[in-house]
Amino acid sequence: MFSENILQIPKVMGILNTTPDSFSDGGYFFSKDSALKRARQMVEEGAHIIDIGGESTRPGAQSISEQEELDRVIPVLEKLRAELPILISVDTSKAEVMRESISKGADMINDIMALRNEDSLAAVAASDKVHICLMHIQGKPRSMQQNPHYENVINEIKTFLLERVQACLDVGIAANRLFIDPGFGFGKTKAHNLLLMKQLQMFTELGYSVLVGLSRKSLIGQILNKPVTERLYGSLALAVLAVYKGTKIIRTHDVAATVDAIKMTHAVLQQTD
Repeated sequence: MFSENILQIPKVMGILNTTPDSFSDGGYFFSKDSALKRARQMVEEGAHIIDIGGESTRPGAQSISEQEELDRVIPVLEKLRAELPILISVDTSKAEVMRESISKGADMINDIMALRNEDSLAAVAASDKVHICLMHIQGKPRSMQQNPHYENVINEIKTFLLERVQACLDVGIAANRLFIDPGFGFGKTKAHNLLLMKQLQMFTELGYSVLVGLSRKSLIGQILNKPVTERLYGSLALAVLAVYKGTKIIRTHDVAATVDAIKMTHAVLQQTD
């Protein structure tokens, strides 16, 4: 589990998509063997957390059944739990997937819907140990990039996240089990995303550990005119900025490079006169 001091140094969360259609690595780790091989590689590269996802949340993604998601996620989770001494997160918005993942030893539930789907709040509240990441999204993956609009993007996302935090506190989930994620790329334009990054300290100062996923996002492609496979340097630049502004967990496809970038950034920030 997450110890009290584990986040004193920012940590890297390696992305493990057991899907055929994720935006960056869909189909690469769809089989259990390939997923396990990738997880072992990420641990060797320095990942502190592995985030298993069984359903694509890219713009326009179609939903899958609960059983299909369970069939993709649980066998990989069980094998990782038995084999690797690492924190394991499950990226899901389905209550039954949450319950089953927790029962199989997941340390975190990473929910893009911030526990708003039916029964999901109760599913995590039933555990007194699992950590939860509450993410902001405007709309749903299928339609979230269809003209997203805010009157004040920073204030609206802050209000949303604090409301979801309070919903967790109200059912007895301890505050130290909660992480928040402003949801880069989830119902946001390029301008929204840039402003979120520029003012990310508005979230890291709320009193809850912040997790961000910036790896290979369309924002990078829009600015650098690079395809998904050529967005490493842009991803690293954003990871460094996020750590500088107080982020505790960086979720990434590119573990080794991100670990190095974060270690260097942290070393500079910790240096005293």
